Amino acid sequence: MSGESRFAALEALLPRVSKPLQYVGGELNSQVKDWECGGPDTVRWVLMYPDAYEVGLPNQGVMILYEVLNEQPHALAERTYAVWPDLEALMRENDVPLLTVDGHRAVRDFDVFGLSFPTELNYTNMLSALDLAGIALRTADRGDEDPIVLIGGHASFNPEPIAPFVDAVVVGDGEEAVLAVTELIRAWKAEGRPGGEGLTPREELLRRLAATGGVYVPAFYDVSYAGDGALEAITPRPGIEGVPWQVSKHTVMDLDAWPYPKQPLVPLAESVHERMSVEIFRGCTRGCRFCQAGMITRPVRERSITGIGEMVERGLQATGYEEVGLLSLSSADHSEIADITKGLADRYEGTQTGLSLPSTRVDAFNIDLANELTRNGRRSGLTFAPEGGSERLRKVINKQVSEQDLIDTVAAAFGAGWRNVKLYFMCGLPTETDEDVLGIGALAKAVIETGRKVSGRKDIRCTVSIGGFVPKPHTPFQWAGQLSAADTDRRLALLREEIRSDKRYGSSIGFRYHDGEPGVVEGLLSRGDRRVGDVIEAVWRDGGRFDGWSEHFSYERWMRCADQVFSGMNEEHGWGIDVDWFTTRERDELETLPWDHIDSGLDKAWLWEDWQAALDEEEQPDCRWDPCFDCGVCPQMDLDIEIGPTGKTLLPLTVLGSGKQGMLERS
Repeated sequence: MSGESRFAALEALLPRVSKPLQYVGGELNSQVKDWECGGPDTVRWVLMYPDAYEVGLPNQGVMILYEVLNEQPHALAERTYAVWPDLEALMRENDVPLLTVDGHRAVRDFDVFGLSFPTELNYTNMLSALDLAGIALRTADRGDEDPIVLIGGHASFNPEPIAPFVDAVVVGDGEEAVLAVTELIRAWKAEGRPGGEGLTPREELLRRLAATGGVYVPAFYDVSYAGDGALEAITPRPGIEGVPWQVSKHTVMDLDAWPYPKQPLVPLAESVHERMSVEIFRGCTRGCRFCQAGMITRPVRERSITGIGEMVERGLQATGYEEVGLLSLSSADHSEIADITKGLADRYEGTQTGLSLPSTRVDAFNIDLANELTRNGRRSGLTFAPEGGSERLRKVINKQVSEQDLIDTVAAAFGAGWRNVKLYFMCGLPTETDEDVLGIGALAKAVIETGRKVSGRKDIRCTVSIGGFVPKPHTPFQWAGQLSAADTDRRLALLREEIRSDKRYGSSIGFRYHDGEPGVVEGLLSRGDRRVGDVIEAVWRDGGRFDGWSEHFSYERWMRCADQVFSGMNEEHGWGIDVDWFTTRERDELETLPWDHIDSGLDKAWLWEDWQAALDEEEQPDCRWDPCFDCGVCPQMDLDIEIGPTGKTLLPLTVLGSGKQGMLERS
């Protein structure tokens, strides 16, 4: 029977697996709605973050959509996460399908199977989930009774590598989009689930979704290739009414109107973030040329200081957490960040409630801000992201941070009592040389020397963390060639030796890095086209799972499967494609890119101009404070930057009695 709990079958397997608590459900603030809560036209969603529970549960995106949907009387939403291989094997042996963690209902019983992809390395987990749920891997093989497989998240801005497996793609902000999709499905159900002219009921539903202009349905698009294998075009299939040439991203403008999550989930098992988080603004116009998140989430939209205060208070009461993360792409850039942090620190004085920011820009940091963040909590290390190891390279990537900026900032921090600083860099950035990478070591040594000088202490530490650069769609670097795994590893080895060779600093500098191999696979999946789907399936059938985890990732498997798939295609079609063709090859201006039909609002000509400016080492200002530089987002999407100051203040909470109940005061 659809919608029934299958927990008894699952429970019998849990004593035989590691971390069984992650499959039990029942977390604080979780929900299990009646299967028929909205009558016969109820729209049922299962939401998946396709990684382990400990990574997926704290994800704000899934948590927000879960709550937004469950507020609707005619809809319900439950969650599922990737199943570790030990339980997957047992479930297959005992014919237990993929279940939700809320009602332990079969995923295949729902109307929509929605997956959020922040990273492409989770694609094999999607195939595991589909197969374990009893849903055909490829959309062409699905029937009217199968859920609509719908994806979102940052990786959806180039959905082509997984186009064979997904029915629909929502690009951009999800809050309003999932409600629009829900209403459309509900109306289709109310009509009796009709088909269309020459279309099955399932195809008619997908056609209606596509006709909105905000949902991409890959099956309704034809792909053509040139004789050498280059992509020629992705165009709507003829004869299907309303399918657009370009699919537009969704943008939520008034964040105060969407104060989610109101009741954040509290995990039963250990998770990567044990805190309550509030997104204080969305979007970024700093213009870092490597940063896909900053480009695709434009324009900047700030949550008001009072809206933030209300969300923090409500969230703390709902969860019992003692740390609040103030999240965004560059939280210290909020126009009222000083008032926000001081107001929150005043409000929670003496309650052991700490505040935290993610990695802070060097030029946005100040000691007053840091002191407010640590006033009621513990003083941890500070994290900054110079990204590039030389002044020249930071101009290329438009980081707009000088070495002196960094030295001045860490001097202030060390002088105010901090003892540890973490610096984040990337290896393999466009135009990078060995000297640029070695400059990271010189910068770390200068940080240690500065800390010792201003503090008068020897116990100063600096941790250097390095990730491999992967060119991403919808950025000025989308045309760049990616550094090979071998060259990445060689440069990292040079840097490690440079740091360790100087005994004055070596023991004071920590060195953490990712080798080059996972980055090459991520690059293949980031900028690949529909043909890469065959590689993903081949890797999955060969045992690929949890590719974002080093202990499960196999570079050899990916390269072997890619070689087999591409060799077969080349032999059949006379193409010349391979992994390097998708990764280390630099693109030219006129090349058709696999994501050209996905409209992020950014003008492709502007992105090319900014790529040329990068090669000329020219910087681009932040349009929040400088005149518009015509990236295209605001006029094309009919949007505008929305920032403060609002003129309001966050007054301290008036505590009533000895409990946590309080009254929010607004000026």
